[in-house]
Amino acid sequence: MADTAVVVDVPRKSRNNGRKALKQKNPSSSSPSLSTNEANILAQKLSQQLSPTQAPSPMKSDPSKENHDGDSQPLKGKAAGKGKQSKKSFEKDLQEMQDMLQKLRIEKEKTEELLKEKDEMLKMKDEEIENKGKEQEKLQMELKKLQKMKEFKPNMNFAISMNKGGGFEKKRPSPPYILWCKDQWKEIKKENPEADFKEVSNILGAKWKTIMAEEKKPYEEIYRAEKEVYLQAIAKEKRETEAMKLFEDEHKQKTAMELLEQYLQFKEEGEKETKKKTKKERDPSKPKQPMSAFFLFSNERRAALLADTGNKNVLEAAKIAGEEWKNMTEEQKKPYEEIAKKNKEKYMEEMEVYKQKKEEEALNVKKQEEEMMKLQKQEALQLLKKKEKTDHIIKKTKEKRQQKKQQNSDPNKPKKPASSFLLFSKEARKTLVQERQGINNSTLNALISVKWKELSEEERDVWNAKASEAMEVYKKQMEQYNKSAEEEQQH
Repeated sequence: MADTAVVVDVPRKSRNNGRKALKQKNPSSSSPSLSTNEANILAQKLSQQLSPTQAPSPMKSDPSKENHDGDSQPLKGKAAGKGKQSKKSFEKDLQEMQDMLQKLRIEKEKTEELLKEKDEMLKMKDEEIENKGKEQEKLQMELKKLQKMKEFKPNMNFAISMNKGGGFEKKRPSPPYILWCKDQWKEIKKENPEADFKEVSNILGAKWKTIMAEEKKPYEEIYRAEKEVYLQAIAKEKRETEAMKLFEDEHKQKTAMELLEQYLQFKEEGEKETKKKTKKERDPSKPKQPMSAFFLFSNERRAALLADTGNKNVLEAAKIAGEEWKNMTEEQKKPYEEIAKKNKEKYMEEMEVYKQKKEEEALNVKKQEEEMMKLQKQEALQLLKKKEKTDHIIKKTKEKRQQKKQQNSDPNKPKKPASSFLLFSKEARKTLVQERQGINNSTLNALISVKWKELSEEERDVWNAKASEAMEVYKKQMEQYNKSAEEEQQH
């Protein structure tokens, strides 16, 4: 009995059944494999039945186990081949994945660059839209001003201008010969019926020469009387035209002043209306006024209150914040009040700096205006001096001309010779007129003066020598002229 061994046939699982399922469809359903509890119970029973004498000898081998080992050797070779293949495929997949990652990184960088460019473009478009908006506002303001200008209707009476061709023009009186011809024309035409106008006028002219002064006298008297009437009428008409011209000038000045006053009044009214409608533009350099303690608290609480109210009503959130601020104690308000106090102190310091800056700018503007006024005054004085100088020169030249007219100039007196520049200008003028036909006189004189300045000392000496020779000749002639004049006075 001791030698006998009890062999228990334990059900072996097949190779395919040894693999675990990835997911059980129904955990409650019964499976063919044993549960853990049942396996433990079975193991306990076997250990009770088996004694140490009944244990199988270690020398004896299980035939089923030998068969199993023999079958596992070809399986191991197959598994090794499959492992190598799977390793190669894994490396290949890894390489592909790395390549894909590199491509994705490059694409990501490109997309980021594109996004940056788009952001810049959007910013530029926003700035353009803002600028366009400002320009449109300016244009609208100008358009309103123009529309307002159309409404300007001045109230005034304009003077009636006298037309040159519309006035009464009196005919000149006909002379005594024409009056006599009118009386004698019919008689001479009866005597010479075949004679034409020219022949008749020749006969009348010959007859007028033979008439005595007594016969001409009545016609001359008629002419004188008509002439006096005509001259009186002309003088009256001239006086009236001069008076009307003065009246028109005065009326034009008055109407211009009235029109200017009305326009300025209209413009002031329009500017007042525009000031009421449009807000005053804020100075960007001016520091912003700080927020109070309540506004600091409300800004802090706004986001939470809007989230509670569903981001719908801002007024409700503001009301709630105001009620909360009223219910808060002084200790709770204290941090906000301290922040507000610090901000106010900072604002006051910035405002002092801003005011100093503005005062400096105002002083600089004032200095610039004073400098401009000084320059303008200097220019005005220079212009006045030039005007006085020209007026003085014109006066002197007029006086000299009058003196020359009064004094009979002696034709025998020798003329003063030309200077070196005038001699040069005569020669240069001839050449320049030939070279540049149709040139202006002022440009011609300017070119001559430029050429004279460009001459060297040697070239100028030639013209100076010619002028000195002419001057010596003039002096000799003047000596002879003076001697002859003295001799005439002695005789």
